[in-house]
Amino acid sequence: MHDGTDDTRLSDAAAGGGATPSTVPPVLADLVRADERISFLYFEHCVVNQAENAIAITDDEGTIRVPVATLGVLMLGPGTTISHKAMATIGENGASVVWVGERGVRMYASGRPLTHSSRLLVRQARLVSNTRTRLAVARRMYQMRFPDEDVSSLAMQQLRGREGARVRKVYGHWSKETGVEWKRRDFDPDDYDTGSEINKALSAAHACLYGITHAVIVALGCSPGLGFVHTGHERSFVYDIADLYKAELSIPVAFRTTAAKPDDIGAATRKNMRDALYDLSIMKRMVSDITHLLMEEDGEADADESDELWLWDEKLGEVAAGTLYADAAEGDA
Repeated sequence: MHDGTDDTRLSDAAAGGGATPSTVPPVLADLVRADERISFLYFEHCVVNQAENAIAITDDEGTIRVPVATLGVLMLGPGTTISHKAMATIGENGASVVWVGERGVRMYASGRPLTHSSRLLVRQARLVSNTRTRLAVARRMYQMRFPDEDVSSLAMQQLRGREGARVRKVYGHWSKETGVEWKRRDFDPDDYDTGSEINKALSAAHACLYGITHAVIVALGCSPGLGFVHTGHERSFVYDIADLYKAELSIPVAFRTTAAKPDDIGAATRKNMRDALYDLSIMKRMVSDITHLLMEEDGEADADESDELWLWDEKLGEVAAGTLYADAAEGDA
């Protein structure tokens, strides 16, 4: 049994061994930062139980423990059983869980944020709710993809056209580079097996990228649903951020993997994505990029990590919580 990212085959036969008693939830300050975590681990046909502040992955070959405080995303494939206590431990440690299968990724759970502050979330909601600031953030996203061009005056329709041409060029480049035939992106999310090998690899690679992006967004306390380029979906912001890295990450991984002609295109793609994610330090970059995109408007580099709770006031902005305001209210009356 190895780390589960490529060819781990775990069996339902290993259902033995109960979970250990619950432990005291970890203090938020003791948790590993999102940008310092392992990107993802994948397991299938296994039993997942709690083991103190870790989880135990069991099959007929034995049991391994995973310290979830250092994990970004746990991807669970077909034939997986997980206990309630294990899910509680994962959530308390700020990791995310994605159930995956032959028909792609479904996001069924996510961990708690790795910050008590709602500052980034409030900033995200404010920026996306105003046409001017939303367009400014969208332009910054496109500028990250077109570093040699000035997109500061382009409308969204123009930006979409530039991006479409860029993606078509990226596909063409990697098709020529690897010798993998490319026609167009064509897949049926309800029937994975009908797709070509390259389309299967792209789906698997993008699925890994989406899961990790979702985990980072949740860890930072942002909303996955408040997108700037994408809209109307519960994961709009996930797609916004993931699109920043596809050209250098998931697309080349998919073409290179397909060119190698593996027996299991999905497993091979996950393994190669794991290696590429590590080489590019992608989680560290995501944390920096998301913070930059949301905080640049006011020239601030970092989000506030303070553990403070306030009460909102329409005139004063914020007033102290945990204070009895009865006397003030009676005086006003």
